Amino acid sequence: MAIIEINNVTKTYHNGLLALKPTSLSIEKNEIFALLGPNGAGKTTLIGLVCGLINLSSGTVSVDGHDHIRAAKYVRQQIGLVPQELTTDMFETVWNTVTLSRGLFGLSPNPDYINTLLKTVSLHDKKSAQLRQLSGGMKRRVMIAKALSHEPSILFLDEPTAGVDVELRKEMWDTVRQLRDSGVTVILTTHYIEEAEDMADRIGIIRQGELILVEEKSSLIKKLGKKTMDIELSSPLQALPDSLKNHALQLNNQILSYTYDSKKEHNRISIIFDLLKQEGIYYLDFQTMQFRLEEIFVALVNQ
Repeated sequence: MAIIEINNVTKTYHNGLLALKPTSLSIEKNEIFALLGPNGAGKTTLIGLVCGLINLSSGTVSVDGHDHIRAAKYVRQQIGLVPQELTTDMFETVWNTVTLSRGLFGLSPNPDYINTLLKTVSLHDKKSAQLRQLSGGMKRRVMIAKALSHEPSILFLDEPTAGVDVELRKEMWDTVRQLRDSGVTVILTTHYIEEAEDMADRIGIIRQGELILVEEKSSLIKKLGKKTMDIELSSPLQALPDSLKNHALQLNNQILSYTYDSKKEHNRISIIFDLLKQEGIYYLDFQTMQFRLEEIFVALVNQ
């Protein structure tokens, strides 16, 4: 069941810049959806439109079945947003920061919920610390706790791990998975391909204001990814025989590599092995490797 419906939405700024071309997208309840794209592609614009921070030029957005303009108060209550920039009072404590954010939505204090929330984002032992005393990764987690303080059903994360080291990044991925498991729908934008590859259920790729692809992660890799077959030869080969030169092979000493499109039924694998046999070239082993999402993303964006 879709919790967000984006229908033919566009955004053109006063200076004539078309920041978002006609875009339609459904976000399923309780999924992690990753939006990938280079700087200036329109990721933050799309998030801002759904969250009501930017006015639409055309189209409609509904959240949990409610129009995001006519039912703006309800929709805002359903959404938590973690922006790229850290926007907090650095001299305030973690507890007060999160509690105040809850109060801004008109909700009564709920210390039990705040305690549970801080435990979820691994900040409970820092609840009395001032934000200025925290590391960059901890400050990011405070932003997530702020965004969840009013108990929304949807969480937008705009570049959630920017500037965070690898270890803390993976800790935050675990946090996001816990949130999804608790019933929160998560939409994130990221520059880190491994982030989308590791966490997302579905992936959207946006380029120059156009959503060019939306696909299940595993299906995307399977349908669009290429494969490489590495053949380990029994002895080093100085050069390819003439019979093998027209088969897109790469020779690196004792490894013979063949890259092919996994979408196509016909490839040259059997031909290559027949030619190796004919040439008296023996091999010890071979393996195939699926291209990672990063290669697919770069290929699509650069098309």
